[in-house]
Amino acid sequence: MRIQSLRERLRALGALPKHEHRVLRLWSQALPQTAGKRAIEHFLPATLRAALPAIEADLAGLAQLESAHPGDDGSERLLVRLGDGQLVESVLLLPDRTPGLCVSTQVGCAVGCTFCMTGTTGLIRQLGSAEIVAQVALARTRREVKKVVFMGMGEPAHNLDNVMEAIELLGTVGNIGHKNLVFSTVGDPRVFAELPRGVVKPALALSLHTTRADLRERLLPRAPRLTPEELVDAGEAYARATGYPIQYQWTLLDGINDSDDEIEGLVRLLTGKYAILNLIPYNTTEGMPFRRPSWEKAADMARRLHRQRILTKLRMSAGQDVDGGCGQLRARAERPVQPPRQTIPLTVSLTT
Repeated sequence: MRIQSLRERLRALGALPKHEHRVLRLWSQALPQTAGKRAIEHFLPATLRAALPAIEADLAGLAQLESAHPGDDGSERLLVRLGDGQLVESVLLLPDRTPGLCVSTQVGCAVGCTFCMTGTTGLIRQLGSAEIVAQVALARTRREVKKVVFMGMGEPAHNLDNVMEAIELLGTVGNIGHKNLVFSTVGDPRVFAELPRGVVKPALALSLHTTRADLRERLLPRAPRLTPEELVDAGEAYARATGYPIQYQWTLLDGINDSDDEIEGLVRLLTGKYAILNLIPYNTTEGMPFRRPSWEKAADMARRLHRQRILTKLRMSAGQDVDGGCGQLRARAERPVQPPRQTIPLTVSLTT
């Protein structure tokens, strides 16, 4: 379902813009439709009031909790069942930061990143904008959400209309600050053209992962063929236009992208840029040939970049102790695997 379809349904029931605003605000903030200072019998048209129970039931059915997987770090990975039975994942992020949620935008993904479980399935279908917002509404029944990052299953740029529609709702009636809406992409050129035109302009996260064009093509085989230099140039233009720093995502793969050459490349690419580099040690995934670097190696890379005045944060991928990397919960629900291994959580954040 798209939000526009929901708006049309409300209008057909006699809703004016102020009535639409109320229904969408209460839904996206996980509040009952009876909430608010004005009683619904004194505010909503009778035809809309009569239809509210069915509307609420339909909205609740867009995203239902299949299972919850709390991590020792305070995060919680949610396996979410959509109305057609498909499963996606969303993640309540670490509570010691801005209370946030990572949402999915597709069932599966077409980019095929070689280190990502979701990429092994291919694209199954797009999520409608209402299904994206429904993940936020569901999460808000469990915990406060003040930040939404579009970094879950799927490539948001491949579902751009639905994602932008969800961002607009969340950044208005959904009560999420614009800089706390983070659009993550491998670097589809359409993003740099379309995001500045939106009513709500989100912050931008770019999946960099390496400074070598040849290696990036192997790690992200179906990503647009932008070189790392071209990607950073496009990101810098967006950062300066919006006033939000670009978040460059770097999944740390042991022996692959943690070398001295990569550190030198990052210093060359990011010096003077309005940017934050997020180093995210790989979340070990069964059946994949990659490994997490040791804690000492990851921390040393972050410190060396920090000394070179690159704003660097060493992040923990939430849910490592429950084997909850992107796509793993869904994969286990479709094909049960061995019980999760225990790992040591990462907790250091290094900034300039």
